[in-house]
Amino acid sequence: MRAIGRADCFHYHDVRGRSGKDECKSSSNPYMIVFGVVQILFSQIPDFDQIWWLSIVAAVMSFTYSTIGLGLGIAQTVANGIQGSLTGLSVGPGVTSMQKVWRSLQAFGNIAFAYSYSIILIEIQASILISVLLCFFLGILCFFYDTVKAPPPSEAKVMQKATGISVATTTVFYMLCGCMGYAAFGDAAPDNLLTGFGFYEPFWLLDVANAAIVLHLVGAYQVFCQPLFAFVEKWAAARWPDSAFIARELRVGPFAISVFRLTWRTAFVCLTTVVSMLLPFFGDVVGLLGAVAFWPLTVYFPVEMYIVQRGVRRGSTRWVCLQMLSAACLVVSVAAAAGSIADVIGELKEYRPFSG
Repeated sequence: MRAIGRADCFHYHDVRGRSGKDECKSSSNPYMIVFGVVQILFSQIPDFDQIWWLSIVAAVMSFTYSTIGLGLGIAQTVANGIQGSLTGLSVGPGVTSMQKVWRSLQAFGNIAFAYSYSIILIEIQASILISVLLCFFLGILCFFYDTVKAPPPSEAKVMQKATGISVATTTVFYMLCGCMGYAAFGDAAPDNLLTGFGFYEPFWLLDVANAAIVLHLVGAYQVFCQPLFAFVEKWAAARWPDSAFIARELRVGPFAISVFRLTWRTAFVCLTTVVSMLLPFFGDVVGLLGAVAFWPLTVYFPVEMYIVQRGVRRGSTRWVCLQMLSAACLVVSVAAAAGSIADVIGELKEYRPFSG
């Protein structure tokens, strides 16, 4: 939201032949508060299955701003040539060898965060949507050209295929965005290509992309938090089954508002908003979250469940390969967490709370 205001401000001053560098400075805190208020309202949606429409909007928005970012990166590279190098960030004034190591490790955390689909499929829903649309059109073709009706595939096979296509699509798309962004700006590549102002023009296209980011994050917040909301409320109902505070609902027109849900979800959103205002380090926080969640939730537990489900014999070749995969991902997670923590510590040395 701040990026939209800054883009329009820069364009306004550029048209009039002025830099607008000082005039366009602004704080992100008011926008974070607005975002928090919106989330308080959406958090009153009772159940996860009732936000399917919000999830679809978020997926479409994710695909929209990613496509715009990729297109702008390609255009910038074609216009100015490749700025980056195969060895990455150059060591020199302002960047020590150790800083490059920490940033490289933090990048692993950023990549890992993109594959935290074991928690929720928010990061690959855009590609799932594409897969669904593709299957829909293929289904229409099969309706006209198939004379023998084949039995429908099982849910497990459908989800396995959808997940495989989604992960492959996400990998290719994110790799293209990252590589073209670095090719476009080299060592000067901003933390976030769209909100970090690697691009200034066309400002209207940047506005569209950044508006898509806002809408995506509104939906993403709910998709991530609704399972947590449901878990806490289910636990509270089991712990205090006779509590009127937990069970009571207020009727407001056609809506039923739970007193407990209204209280605790509002408190949760307020807390996360304050934390966001305290720690506005986008790349570092994303890298840390990705590093912490990647190994246990995306690798270790799925591998162990697979071993139990398939009866993989301990000491067999498959068992050894799976354990090696798990161990390698653990090393990546620990290294990524170390890099992200080091960058956060570096940011905190020059940071003043609520000054974002």
